[in-house]
Amino acid sequence: MPAVLRRISALRRFLEAQAAAGIVLMAAAAVALGLANSPWGPGYAALLHMPAGPLSIGHWINDGLMALFFLLVGLEIKRELADGGLATWRQRALPGIAALGGMIVPALVYLAFNRGPGAVGWAIPAATDIAFALGVVALLGRRVPASLRLFLAALAIIDDLGAVLIIAIFYTHGLSLPDLAGAGVALGVLAVMNRLGVRRLSPYLIVGLLLWVLVLRSGVHATLAGVMLAFAIPMGRMADGTPGPLHRLEAALHGPVGFLIVPLFGLANAGVAVIGLPPGAFAAPVTLGVGLGLLAGKVAGVFGFTAIAIRLKVADRPAHAGVGQMLGVSLLCGIGFTMSIFITLLAFPGDPLLQSEAKIGVLAGSFVAGLLGYLVLRVSAREGERRR
Repeated sequence: MPAVLRRISALRRFLEAQAAAGIVLMAAAAVALGLANSPWGPGYAALLHMPAGPLSIGHWINDGLMALFFLLVGLEIKRELADGGLATWRQRALPGIAALGGMIVPALVYLAFNRGPGAVGWAIPAATDIAFALGVVALLGRRVPASLRLFLAALAIIDDLGAVLIIAIFYTHGLSLPDLAGAGVALGVLAVMNRLGVRRLSPYLIVGLLLWVLVLRSGVHATLAGVMLAFAIPMGRMADGTPGPLHRLEAALHGPVGFLIVPLFGLANAGVAVIGLPPGAFAAPVTLGVGLGLLAGKVAGVFGFTAIAIRLKVADRPAHAGVGQMLGVSLLCGIGFTMSIFITLLAFPGDPLLQSEAKIGVLAGSFVAGLLGYLVLRVSAREGERRR
């Protein structure tokens, strides 16, 4: 099969898997909200805090299983940058500019509402949930041009890279230098194995597990070990023409991550006990900053930066995509569920009230942005059909 067709086929499978996983994630989030506000709410919270070895069940999900999510994110970023839809600067230009606007403007909107201790959550509305966004696109079927789906996927992948960098730089506290040095040695071993042409996955995964333990103890968030491991895994095809280690691992992770790990994360973290919150929590600065950052900041940043880039001829608009459809996709970028809630836990680790306020903002902003994006894309598709 020609290389171009292989890339298209791989990206199509990726889009379909993410869209289906997004629908499962929506269901998990709804179940979590229902549980948290039902008579089973206290038992639900107690289960997440139950010890299971060195960590609680909630910590195993957020620090352990989510490391596999970040491993998959890293593999996707590496593949797209090396041999996919982001392999050239021309391909990266428009989604890269859109992702930059989609991180800067929501952060500014959040900071407009928050000063002092609350300001640490500025990155919460800067993230886009690719599974949720593509899940909404999947509901529209062929009404959304393929070029626009690729643009959204590329934008979300670059956005994920930005979120990873933000977590590494701004949400790392209390470093343990010996463990950090040990993690550096583990990374060096991975790099040497890659350089020597080791093609079996098992040595990488064994060293990667040690890397995760050291990063967990170092003070850097443990999930970043997944991204570090991803960039060390070789990508090229095997001598017999079969897929290389990166592609094999990515294919193996898609199902468990999309249909088990991320829904479990949603089930463990989307449950906000709304009934027990003070009335002011629904209009608190953190709630408004996150909600409006996702709803207004994302669409202003993504759509605005994209329009400027196209106007200045820095990049081309996706083929067969009208202005209305670009606006609809920009709204879908305001769905920030998984990454936004993940950053919420890092920004407010010891304050349940601020966590709840941020989660309300995430859920409300993501829901309204997703609904508006769906409606705008549906209406735009009908207008396009009439014109044709």
